[in-house]
Amino acid sequence: MFLSFSWMVISYICVLLAVAFFTLLERKGLGYIQFRKGPNKVGLFGLVQPIADALKLFLKEENNLYNSNKIPYYSAPILSLILSLCLWSLYWSDFSLWYFKLGVLFFLCVSALNVYGTMTAGWASNSKYSLLGALRAVAQTISYEVTLFLVLLSGISLSTTLSFTKISAQQIMYWNFILMAPLAFMWLTISIAETNRAPFDFAEGESELVSGFNVEYGSGSFALLFLAEYASILFMSMVTVILFIGMGDTWIMTNFLFWVKVTFIAFMFIWVRGSFPRLRYDLLMKLTWLSFLPVSLLILIWNLSMKFMFTLSLIS
Repeated sequence: MFLSFSWMVISYICVLLAVAFFTLLERKGLGYIQFRKGPNKVGLFGLVQPIADALKLFLKEENNLYNSNKIPYYSAPILSLILSLCLWSLYWSDFSLWYFKLGVLFFLCVSALNVYGTMTAGWASNSKYSLLGALRAVAQTISYEVTLFLVLLSGISLSTTLSFTKISAQQIMYWNFILMAPLAFMWLTISIAETNRAPFDFAEGESELVSGFNVEYGSGSFALLFLAEYASILFMSMVTVILFIGMGDTWIMTNFLFWVKVTFIAFMFIWVRGSFPRLRYDLLMKLTWLSFLPVSLLILIWNLSMKFMFTLSLIS
């Protein structure tokens, strides 16, 4: 029992360290995209910068809002981080504590709960800016979850399993990306919208909402929200690789190439942020309801019909 708990703690620490150094990759990447240097003063090539940022955030004085609802205000960042770390229990390794046969359902259930952390953070601080930012973020997340579910169903129909491990293992001969390239690009766009990243970061439109639902947070509370957001980005990158780019056939190459692919997909989030301006909010909602939803639904119906015809041909 103690050994299992120790491995769980170590795995979550590794995730948080990955998040810390992903922020360094983002700042370096955006720096070179914008023809400037990223952090390069703290440590060799700025490698100690994430640790310095973490110390700065957690050592700052905590905001004390007199008009806030205290318990929800302080519990919202903790809830967001716990839900993000719960998703990482789906990653399999030799040190995994449990194996999910229905990992896709677990992913859908936990990711659907993320809106509660966002809504609570925006409502509990009793700030109009925070509440408007939270409403935008929640509406955006709920809208894109519908299309995300349909795209995920298309991948499930092709693999006929609800286990992420089996979906990835079935791509030894060919990737699902070859068969479902349009869905893969739709999934990447939906992932960016689900994590409230640029150019879909409408919760923090600087001209009207300052910083969105986290505007009243500072110090350690803001750091927890920050960690939850970036942990979700890395997890969505991992799910993208599992669904569409698959794995190798040897254990060593599987783990190495797998994380190379995850790093590349995570860098795509940075690349998109440095390349595209923020869109209008109405265009964002039209994109999912008038474009992604009909297309993903038609592709799902086509996939299911082809699967049904293939099954009938095997029976006959």
